[in-house]
Amino acid sequence: MTTVEAIALVLRDDQFISHVTAARLWGAPLPGPFDDELVHVSSMGVAPVMRRPQVAPHRSRSQGFEVDHVRGIPVSPPARAWFECASLVGETDLVVLGDYFVGPSALATTDALRAAIVPGSRSARKARSALDRVRCGVESPMETRFRLGVIDAGFPEPDVNVDVVDEAGVFLGRADLAWPQHRIALEYDGDHHRERRTFQHDQRRSNGFVVNGWIVIHATAADAGRPAVLVERLRQAFAQRRIEQVRRARRDARTSTLA
Repeated sequence: MTTVEAIALVLRDDQFISHVTAARLWGAPLPGPFDDELVHVSSMGVAPVMRRPQVAPHRSRSQGFEVDHVRGIPVSPPARAWFECASLVGETDLVVLGDYFVGPSALATTDALRAAIVPGSRSARKARSALDRVRCGVESPMETRFRLGVIDAGFPEPDVNVDVVDEAGVFLGRADLAWPQHRIALEYDGDHHRERRTFQHDQRRSNGFVVNGWIVIHATAADAGRPAVLVERLRQAFAQRRIEQVRRARRDARTSTLA
């Protein structure tokens, strides 16, 4: 029996698992420091807070929400758990959590996240700022982190999980992050990409992109911690596209003059 399950056995009817513990039960990706056995428990209204070892007690004064259940354990609903996490994690991690909840998991919507923000609370400003950067369709925490990283480095915001086709409309693959108008793609290669079959598939897909005029830049977890090289590769890619655009404009101008 896990610590959460043991604590759940002694919860009162007006208590529930909350904050990062609830987010973890919903399957959300949490930063390392919160992957522990400390269980966050909220008590409703004037109910006594839980005072036990390995429990982080909270009091919920919010009204108008129903507690959900995961494996029979009463927990904060997904959107509420996201907002509760705003008091414990940084803004980037909160965007990661938001992308998860509104992504393929379909546990919440951006409207639900917005509705969960408690006006006037100490975490409201951080939550609203994070929500502005939450996007649907993101499939992994690293996609979120790289998306935010390239935006913060001054690049235009990329689209997420873009279907790429050739001129005949034949599907070539999906790009994790992409600037379709520039035909630039950024692919995150996690550890599973090292497997032989995955590696071969990635190479075929990447080749298909390249022969159809795309610039494909590959990133790994190491680039997240030391992004300078990745940023420079992106800068070169955008510079190349600008040069190509100028050349096309000059060529079109000459053709127009000759006509």
